[in-house]
Amino acid sequence: MSDSVFRNYIAGEWVDGNKNNIDNISPADTKDNIGKYAQADKAQTLAAIEAAKLGQAEWEKSGLEQRYSVLMAIGDELIARKDELGELLAREEGKTLAEGAGETYRSGQFFHYYAAEVLRQMGETTDSVRPGVEIETRREPVGVVGIITPWNFPTATGAWKIAPALAYGNSVVWKPANQVPASAWALTEIISRQGLPAGTVNLVMGPGAEVGDTLIHSKEINALTFTGSLETGRKVAVATAVNLIKCQLEMGSKNALIVLDDADIDNAVECAVGGAFGGTGQKCTASSRLIVTEGIHDEFVAKMTERMKKLVVGHPLKEGVHIGAVADARQMEQNLSYLELAKKEGGELAYGGEVLTEEADGYYMQPALFTNTTNQMTINREEAFAPIACIIKVADYSEALKTLNDTNFGLVGGICTTSLKYANDFKRNAKTGCAMINLPTAGTDYHVPFGGRKDSSFGPREQGTYAKEFYTVVKTTYMRT
Repeated sequence: MSDSVFRNYIAGEWVDGNKNNIDNISPADTKDNIGKYAQADKAQTLAAIEAAKLGQAEWEKSGLEQRYSVLMAIGDELIARKDELGELLAREEGKTLAEGAGETYRSGQFFHYYAAEVLRQMGETTDSVRPGVEIETRREPVGVVGIITPWNFPTATGAWKIAPALAYGNSVVWKPANQVPASAWALTEIISRQGLPAGTVNLVMGPGAEVGDTLIHSKEINALTFTGSLETGRKVAVATAVNLIKCQLEMGSKNALIVLDDADIDNAVECAVGGAFGGTGQKCTASSRLIVTEGIHDEFVAKMTERMKKLVVGHPLKEGVHIGAVADARQMEQNLSYLELAKKEGGELAYGGEVLTEEADGYYMQPALFTNTTNQMTINREEAFAPIACIIKVADYSEALKTLNDTNFGLVGGICTTSLKYANDFKRNAKTGCAMINLPTAGTDYHVPFGGRKDSSFGPREQGTYAKEFYTVVKTTYMRT
């Protein structure tokens, strides 16, 4: 039990919230109170935006080497403290210690990558169609960036938004998910010691209905990047459109992994298990639909079931645990409702789905596998964000691809096959933003673009060099020589 109060960070100062503090209770052990976290209100959010405007005006004038050094230092500390901060992340979110440490390490890599991008910012020059006129094209900071992040990757999502924002000379007002304030606070604390102009980075922890709502409706920010649910994403899109604010959304998904008759079945099982159940299934890249051709279907189900029996569910800090805790009581209730719905719709529970009791009083659930499902069932249409995978049996590759694309989402799609013909066809015709071949759907690199189609994403891509499309504006200058 911790009585420490962790404050918001506004205009270069740690400040108390204007609302009552909240307790940060671990989903892995409800007796583990990580600390009390300050709660901002509308007035403090507006103050943070004003501070960001002042900080940005100074930060955009900073030299490239200064920005490079700041981002490198943040990345260095995240990587050096990956075990410590990974444990904190695991305690408050429920993912395993290995996953928490890995996320923290990857967050450091984001800052290192964008530190290097600072030094690669180059413009272009060209001759005009008019004699004696030269043209220069360059990118400039977009300005104040509002950032709203989810609870499932509390450090990494913040990192891959904050790092490019700072690299390109912007300031930040960051509202993390109220469910996981500790990881956001820890990252902000590291940033706060880097000598940035006051107001360059602001942390406003608090309820979405007040802090988030104030951010998305503000006319004083210049861009808003959001990762979360489709329902909330649509509200963000409407609110920012009214004020003509640049908007970037990463929302829901219903990813599928195709397993063809010619697949290496052992690899396919590993891809399915890793993609569906890693992070307790609480990933936007999780493969909750497993589309299996009929020739390999029975063998795949048998091997998948046997592999799932070896997965250890338990306290995330325990050695040998593969699957940690469900995020909270509300998420557990939703998971169980989807289990019952799948049964009601005709799905056959092949394995798992039991609520487990651990030594610590937390939220634990066996991963579940359903067979005899169709692509029209609710369980295969809606994002459950749970350790639940459903097998859909199809006749051949053609039906498999059609089934994969038959969804209003389009983030990631995968296929397991030894056929170069099918692999190449899949690369071209999967209606997703990311395509995986003989790999789990979950697991993307930090130096390449990330995002989806349809209801999964809106606006410019995240990560890699593509991030500059969102975090900068283009200026074209004409000059008579």
